[in-house]
Amino acid sequence: MTTAPHPADLIRPTPGDTEWFVRDRLGLFIHWGLYALPARHEWVKQREEMDDDRYQTYFEHFDPDLYDPKAWARAAAAAGMRYFVVTTKHHEGFCLWDSDLTDYKVTNTPHGRDLLGPMVDAFRAEGMRAGFYHSLLDWHHPHFVVDGAHPQRNHPERAELNSGRDQKRYIEYLHGQVKELLNRYQLDVMWCDFSYPTMADGGKGREDWDATALHEMIRQLQPKIILNDRMDLDDGWDIKTPEQWQTLGWLHVDGKPVVWEACHTFSGSWGYHRDEASWKSVDQLIRMLVDTVSKGGNLLLNVGPTGRGELDRRVLDL
Repeated sequence: MTTAPHPADLIRPTPGDTEWFVRDRLGLFIHWGLYALPARHEWVKQREEMDDDRYQTYFEHFDPDLYDPKAWARAAAAAGMRYFVVTTKHHEGFCLWDSDLTDYKVTNTPHGRDLLGPMVDAFRAEGMRAGFYHSLLDWHHPHFVVDGAHPQRNHPERAELNSGRDQKRYIEYLHGQVKELLNRYQLDVMWCDFSYPTMADGGKGREDWDATALHEMIRQLQPKIILNDRMDLDDGWDIKTPEQWQTLGWLHVDGKPVVWEACHTFSGSWGYHRDEASWKSVDQLIRMLVDTVSKGGNLLLNVGPTGRGELDRRVLDL
């Protein structure tokens, strides 16, 4: 009787170093930005169609005085997590580090200090690997063309808003910031999010990011880094990243099993959402982890810190 090969023995090779990844099955996702202040979902600017002037109030009051990255790292390590991925910049465009390419950054808020460096140091000290999430979108940048996913999508003068915008200039900014991050930090994971080329109302995909050049630059600067699959490229990525759903089995692409990672929230929101009530139980989370790992995947479990820099007590109670 011939035994069928295990999917792990047939997995398609990855350009990046996934050897550690398929051993360290549990990671911490951190979504943190200005949206922690309104505390009603990380897409609050888009959902409520806020313009930059209205959203500016959160920038002017951002001061996470209780931020303690060492406490975050200890809690993650105690939960058995082996790596973390944090949002350097989400779709709102706000940067958690002292970027040389923009004024829209944490060092210009009342907090006045870099958030990424201490976080990377704290998690590394706990023996955890480090990853950055970086949004391909930017609702704050003056040259990011307004589309159907933008907060100003329904603006009566949308055409006029776009008349002076040049997506190529935004691409230069996007690539420049990714290069800046990779030159400052040695990373294990780069999580770029996300492409939406099929959106009828002006979606964006690989050409809008110059994704091929961005991909090549990342590989050149840090060849072993793990890249996700959200730049709208057919190949060159290392991991598939199903979001908020459980697979029926080991993920395959073109008939071959691949390295993959499911990303889920503790609740229904990625950013801090004070009044969101659909929190997963400990039993549910353990079942999700076992189910994911049994099918060859990793579980990247998200928390959204508060505007003052604390992890929600409901996360720490789990």
